[in-house]
Amino acid sequence: MNKKEALLHAAVHLMGEHGFEKTSVSQIVKEAGVAQGTFYLYFQSKSALVLSIAQSIIEDLLSEAKKFPEVSSVSLEEFLRSITDLTFSMTRKHKKLIGFVYSGTAYYSSFQEWERLYEPYYAWLSEKLRYYQEQKLLKDVYDTDHLANYLVGLLEHGAEQVHLTEAKGFTEEISKSTLHTMILEALRAS
Repeated sequence: MNKKEALLHAAVHLMGEHGFEKTSVSQIVKEAGVAQGTFYLYFQSKSALVLSIAQSIIEDLLSEAKKFPEVSSVSLEEFLRSITDLTFSMTRKHKKLIGFVYSGTAYYSSFQEWERLYEPYYAWLSEKLRYYQEQKLLKDVYDTDHLANYLVGLLEHGAEQVHLTEAKGFTEEISKSTLHTMILEALRAS
């Protein structure tokens, strides 16, 4: 683990235990086993950690998405099911961090910075959707750049209902099935 990863890991651990406000940079560097000045080589402030943690989650998501089979070898239905499954599994995997990032982003970052973190994932998804559109499998009325953004938001909301808010009656199985069917029906060319 490099020094930046050690700092992030220490920050997540300490902030998970004590909260953002009660965790100091001194505590973070002590837990990470690095000098105080090292922290400021990677982060301008304690609040800058929030976006770094968010970026690591999104990078993990994109890394897993890039492992999907080529879209030319799977149906639109299979691709959408894979995106749905991935969103739910990543939300489950990073449940603790996502809650922390959301609260920290609201206080310490701009929503524009948050959206910039997602740009590579949106671009990847838009490219895949464009393929299905070119094959006349996806309705051509949709701008795939906008569609990718909306699709990510819808799927994340569904996954968060299950894994973060634990909304009554929102099981993973029912939520994934409902979202998959709704998205497929809305997007599939007739």
